[in-house]
Amino acid sequence: MVDRQSALDYHAHGRPGKIEVVTTKPCESQKDLSLAYTPGVAEPCRAIQANPSAAYQYTARGNLVAVITDGSAVLGLGNIGPLAGKPVMEGKGVLFKRFADIDVFDLEVNATGAEEFISIVKSLEPTFGGINLEDIKAPECFRIEETLKRDMGIPVFHDDQHGTAIISGAGLLNAAVLQEKDLADLRVVFSGAGAASVSCARHYVQLGVRKENILLVDSKGVVSQSRTDGMNIYKKEFASETSRRTLADAMEGADLLVGLSIGGLVTPDMVRSMADKPIVFAMANPDPEIGFDEAREARPDIIMATGRSDYPNQINNVLGFPFIFRGALDVRATSINEPMKVAATNALAMLARDGAVPQVVLDAYGLDSLEFGPEYIIPKPMDPRVLVEESLAVARAAMDSGVAREPISDMDAYRRHLEAVSETARSAGRA
Repeated sequence: MVDRQSALDYHAHGRPGKIEVVTTKPCESQKDLSLAYTPGVAEPCRAIQANPSAAYQYTARGNLVAVITDGSAVLGLGNIGPLAGKPVMEGKGVLFKRFADIDVFDLEVNATGAEEFISIVKSLEPTFGGINLEDIKAPECFRIEETLKRDMGIPVFHDDQHGTAIISGAGLLNAAVLQEKDLADLRVVFSGAGAASVSCARHYVQLGVRKENILLVDSKGVVSQSRTDGMNIYKKEFASETSRRTLADAMEGADLLVGLSIGGLVTPDMVRSMADKPIVFAMANPDPEIGFDEAREARPDIIMATGRSDYPNQINNVLGFPFIFRGALDVRATSINEPMKVAATNALAMLARDGAVPQVVLDAYGLDSLEFGPEYIIPKPMDPRVLVEESLAVARAAMDSGVAREPISDMDAYRRHLEAVSETARSAGRA
């Protein structure tokens, strides 16, 4: 367990914070200075003015992502403001670098509302190759991402929505195989109806779940078509014709529970009321909706996942955003679209089914073996194959869906390149 003082010491020791900017070119002589700045810097400036795409050749833009927040919905901390959210954004930068060798500027924006936030982010497009939105409250986060995706020519990705959807989607594909369930027949219940829940529901429909088989449950009960209290346009998208009113009602006979709410909401009796061979993804952090051991005791036939690293099947967003952006940046994608998200999910699902788990993964987690099964439905974040397989799948989907400005002609060479990037990224974690 991490205690408060250890966490504070980690962030304060030595140079405060977790990230720094380093140079990538020599700066030791008068000639170096003349090339780095004046007068030599004028030449790439002229080249970019003549051809804006040359910025990817002469600047760091193509490998630079902005991690941007207004601090309105930080982790499990809530609306703590942009400044207090800065350690989290720095942490996101560490993960981008450690897992995909992507550079990050973290930007904490003191905006008065969604429109001002949108305006600020749009104005930053010349600086970055991609935008990762982070910890923005619902429902504003939906409009912010939708507007920025429409108006910007670089990938915009709200990880709180799509990261959870993509990773849990991979777990769902594999859990359904193991539990011998057809996605089209699944009855799915969401505990929580915020940004992550709505995004997961949308993604699961893309994977094959039927929309009419989904129930959202928020703090006021089941999101139904007859309800008016606490509704918004995003909840209405999944409002159901149903007589069920409570979470317990909704879970009776359900095949899948997706928990994106708060800890302790689900009882063993609720789990016992589910269909045969149930699937439960209890992802509230740090305390899940129901504990791993508690759920397993209630239903020995369950497949269980949480957001915690101390139990099997951790649904961890770090399995998504670094590798999705890696593939998107490498083909200069204009967006991260639905085919790219589905490709990422499928790549992760197939990787977990691959029995050849590298020894480095077993060593990192203190395991003797790791095989596809009820306690291994999602790859481990430390698996170096994730970068290769997921980024490759995302890049290919970008090309196939027509959003890649620089398609890759030799995918075998790209695979070898990603293998080299994977090693470089791992070295970034040894600071």
